[in-house]
Order: sequence, then structure tokens, then C-alpha cells
Amino acid sequence: MVAQSLQDLIDGTDDLVGHFRASKVGKHVYPVVPAEFTNWQAEQRAWRTGVAFFDQSHHMVNYFIKGKDAVRLVSETGIGSVADFDVNRAKQFTATGHDGNVLGDGILFREAEDEFIFVGRIPTAHWLDFQVETGGYDVETRTDNRSPSRPTGPVTRELFRFEVQGPLAWQLLEKVNGGPIEQAKFFRMGWMTIDGIRVRTLRHGVAGQPGLELWGPYDLYDRIRDAILAAGEEFGILSVGSRAYPSVSGEVGWIPSPVPPIYTSEAMADYRKWLPADGFEAVGSITGSFESDRIEDYYLRPWDLGYGKLIKFDHDFVGREALEAVDPATQRRKLTLEWNADDIARVYRSLFSPDGPVYKFFDLPNATYGTANFDSVTKDGRLVGLSTYTSYSYNERRALSLAALDPGVEIGDEVELVWGEPNGGEGLVVLEPHEQTTIRATVRPAPYSADTRSGYEGARWNKN
Repeated sequence: MVAQSLQDLIDGTDDLVGHFRASKVGKHVYPVVPAEFTNWQAEQRAWRTGVAFFDQSHHMVNYFIKGKDAVRLVSETGIGSVADFDVNRAKQFTATGHDGNVLGDGILFREAEDEFIFVGRIPTAHWLDFQVETGGYDVETRTDNRSPSRPTGPVTRELFRFEVQGPLAWQLLEKVNGGPIEQAKFFRMGWMTIDGIRVRTLRHGVAGQPGLELWGPYDLYDRIRDAILAAGEEFGILSVGSRAYPSVSGEVGWIPSPVPPIYTSEAMADYRKWLPADGFEAVGSITGSFESDRIEDYYLRPWDLGYGKLIKFDHDFVGREALEAVDPATQRRKLTLEWNADDIARVYRSLFSPDGPVYKFFDLPNATYGTANFDSVTKDGRLVGLSTYTSYSYNERRALSLAALDPGVEIGDEVELVWGEPNGGEGLVVLEPHEQTTIRATVRPAPYSADTRSGYEGARWNKN
């Protein structure tokens, strides 16, 4: 019998972790946008030293919510408070399962009293959709799915979504606007004018400098993009391709793809029956050196992702009871691992040593090679956490990974991580054969970039 639901698929396997490790789905694809417009090194430098243009129109889901129960829906599914969630503001939205582990996250925009747009990856949109269908919420919703990874014809979305970032971004934006733009507080929404069109904006700051995210109807995509790029020639604007774009996460400290905590608990049984057998939650891959036969060991708590301070117990939400029972002081915290340069050089040298071992290829600038990656991190021979997202920053000249580490691990500590698959990638069509190796690393803050830490002022992660 062909599996119809995620639950059917689970019932048909006796090794759930093995199912995800054997997945033919490789790294997360950023569709439609070319890999490089110039070269990925220059494009990384642009958001730190000049001005960068990001086309974010294609790789995220837009989930629209409208109706008198819209506020109740986002309140009862998110760990953050809605008490101060004003119109024309955005917040980091994090949903947890009944066990308090993170199901997914993204950005939630409040465009009107009873109207929100969630922008992020599909697991969170699925969860919101399930709550609407089963929870009796008086709302209207629709899903604008991300563009296909291999489009065979014209691509269209409901919205274009661009971002202009870097030290010269504000000068360019005011030039395009034809006059000054109010520098709203972080994650506040506003408007600007581009080529005679009013466009929605969100105050952002990837490089620690003021910048804006911009969005509007997709049929204006070419007109708005071309106007920005033409005005930006004076400032040396560079478009960022899909090769460099994901490496932003390593600098700003965002872990993008937690494993949803849905696969075994009885509380999630109805949800598993609701989800399809060929959906994201059923076909995604788990990669990395960390080994466990328990899918639960791959779940992440809010503190692992740096979201502990977002939890507010001023409202009821899914997972509240589980999170109230947790002592935050006992939880792992999100930090950055700065990989040892000599060890990375050894990994590359193995490609040119015909008689020696070959180690897992470290792709540049994004070395994460699965939907969700988990590498073991040890200190003095003891497991102290998991490295979860790996990239290279040309701005820092460093290989970096984001990690969830035990509370006893301090900034400046030396640790080791295991790089490569437990079986060397045997039987996995998306991986080349290789041997595991140990990489030394130094524990650093997250975000790694001092400019980003200063520019964010803790707002995105700590004040929602």
C-alpha cells in the first residue's frame, strides 16, 4: 500500500532516523536566482563594505492570515508575546510543539489589525494551516508557496521581496526615494517610493548598518528591481546570488532548519495523519557526524537557536507547559565555532593526495549539505553539543558553524568537532565517499560579526 500520510510512512519503517539519513534530498536549494552575478566573494563583501541587493522573492513561503481570530491564532501558536505587537511591526515568530521543541520559525508581519503575513520555510506554514483547519479559528488564509527548484517556465509569486543592505544602503535608498526616509526602529515597517510606486518596507540591518527589506505585488518585480539597480550603480551595488546568500546565516547567527518535533509523540498523531507522505516533513534529510537512533535527539529547544529570551508566559500557546518546566540555566545556548584554518587546509589537501584518505568536501561558501545537519562537538573527549550550520565568510576569512553548546562551554574555549558522515557517505547518492576527520574550533559569540552584533543590539533575538 502506498503511504498517503506522514503517519503511514512512519508506520512502514522500523528505522526513522535511517529513513532521513537515506533521503535523496541534499542541501536546501535557493531557486530561480542565479548562483553568482559577479563572484561570491565580492558579493559577500558588498553587504559588509558597500551595498548589496538580495532577491528574496523565491525561496520562502508567504502564508497570509486575515480575520477576527488572526491575533488569537498567532498568539496560541507562537512563543512570543502579542501584547506589544503593533500594526506595522514585524517579529521573529517561533512555533514549538507540545514538548517545547522548535517546530519552525520565520518573520511575522502585522500589516493591519486583523492581518498578518508569515514568511519562512514550509513546516511553520503547515503547522499554522493545521491549527486553522482543526482549531475553529475564524480566519481566511492562503499559501503562496516558494518557487520551484527547477522551474520549467515563467515563475510568478504574489509578492516580490528584495533587501538592500550595507554601509552605503541608506544613501542609495534615499536617492531612489527622492528624499529622506525616516530611520524607523529595528523591525518596524513603513513605506518608500520607487519609480513613482509606494512600496512597503521593513527596517533591517544584516551588516550592522541600516537597510530595508522591500515588498509589493510581483507584477512590479522588474520595475522595482531595475530602478534600484540603476540608482545603485553610483554606489557600486552588487546583486547577491544564490551561492553567497545562504552564507549570511553564518555571519548573523540564524540556524534555519530545525527538525520538527512531530514524529513520535501521541500529541502530534493527528498532525502526522494530516501531513502528506511526500511533504517536506517526510522527505528532508538528516546529515552530519552525530549519531542517534532516537529522532528526538535531533530536536532543538528555543535556547539552542538563541530564542530563549523570546519566550513569554503572558499567553497560552502550544508547548507552554513543557517550556515552563525548563530551567533556562540548564539549556544549551547558540554560539559560533571558528574552525581551525590548518585543519580546513588538511581537508582540502586530501583532495590532492591520491594515496591518502579523502575527507568530506567543504563547499564554499556554504558547506551545509543536508536539510538539517548535526555534527558532534566534544571538549576533553566529552560530547558538549551539536554543530548545525556550516559556512565560510570571506569577510572574516573564516570557516564558521553555528552550534548549540552546553552551558558550561564558554567563549574562547577550544573544542573539536567531527566532520563527515558516520559511514563515509556510503550508499547516499547526494554525498561523495569520504572518511571522517576531527576539526579543532574556538568558541565565539553568535552573531560572529562584531558589526552585526552591534547593529542588531539584541533586538531581533531578545526584544520581541
